[in-house]
Amino acid sequence: MHRRQLLNWLLASSVFTLPLGISAAQIQHARLWRTGNTLRLVLDLSGPVQYKTFSLTAPDRLIIDVSGASLKGDFSELVLANTGLRSIRSGHYGQGDTRIVLDLDEPVQLSSFLLPPQGGQGHRLVLDLAKSAVAKLGVAAATPSNTHPKRDIIVVIDPGHGGKDPGATSAKGHREKDVVLSIAQLLAKRLKREKGFDARLVRNDDFFVPLRKRVEVAHKHNADLFISVHADAAPRLTASGASVYALSEGGATSATARYMAQRENGVDLLGATRLLNLKDKDPMLAGVILDMSMNATIAASLQLGNTILGSLSGITSLHQKRVEQAGFAVLKSPDIPSILVETGFMSNPRDSERLITARHQQAVAEGLFNGLIAYFQKNPPASSHMAWVNEQKNSTFVTSGLS
Repeated sequence: MHRRQLLNWLLASSVFTLPLGISAAQIQHARLWRTGNTLRLVLDLSGPVQYKTFSLTAPDRLIIDVSGASLKGDFSELVLANTGLRSIRSGHYGQGDTRIVLDLDEPVQLSSFLLPPQGGQGHRLVLDLAKSAVAKLGVAAATPSNTHPKRDIIVVIDPGHGGKDPGATSAKGHREKDVVLSIAQLLAKRLKREKGFDARLVRNDDFFVPLRKRVEVAHKHNADLFISVHADAAPRLTASGASVYALSEGGATSATARYMAQRENGVDLLGATRLLNLKDKDPMLAGVILDMSMNATIAASLQLGNTILGSLSGITSLHQKRVEQAGFAVLKSPDIPSILVETGFMSNPRDSERLITARHQQAVAEGLFNGLIAYFQKNPPASSHMAWVNEQKNSTFVTSGLS
């Protein structure tokens, strides 16, 4: 996500080979952002490509040769201030190939990989540039406030169920889809009032959205985070309290997690492999990329989930004191940290009576908001306002330490 958490690493200066006979592709667009100490350059492609990378010194340069691909436009729209890149040049190379040259301020460590089409996005070549061990010994200069993009952090909020799918229903007929829509709307309003944040709702009314479309909304808005809000039923009527779930590529961490995932996934025919279908790609390369991407995203989701649990613990009882994991289809974004929050159980009389009240809905929304803020304070996306705030704090600390 422009702004995605750092996902995965592959060996630098390597050649990745795709099946022969691929048609000519175009480099259609380029995106650039920073995540922590890593600068990410993403090239959006019209189709699969072959590529190789290598570096040169005196001066420091990084070369990317993309075979069988032409460049549509140029890189003039990219903002290079404070990225460590002096310029980006490109031109024709060989027989229908494109060479891209990154002029560097200092040596970098490169990790690069290809991503297949998924989540509404096409083929992509991703290049992660991290400071080399030598460069890390220096003190980073403070970013001038007048050149920092300071973009908003985008949170996509998914009120579960809707329309023909009411979700769980309490003994008194209150519906999950109505409860979670209210909580999601309150959370979105709260985020929109916070400087440096923006929120998008998957649904803002009572209509049905297939699971695949919910994930696609997050990718459409280039979300930094995806949170699905629920208030399901449980096999035991005594089950109560809030819980948080992240994706598991293996088995579920509990019987309850397995039950919840089966219940949610059963609403839609989306299969576990459909969203991440890589059957037309080199199996070994696709598998490595996907495994590393998913592992990194799941790790970020678990960290987020633990922060949310801590925030909710002061508002409601917890059904589980750890983040549970299962194969929720709605959480299957390889590059967006995603969690599913059960705010309570409509099947539990006490939970459902609280969940339908405006006061408790507001408290839950505030708890989710505080958890999100706490998470992003520790993990601010690159180029975001919160990253800039942190940079200013750090630069002030460094400056005062020199006196």
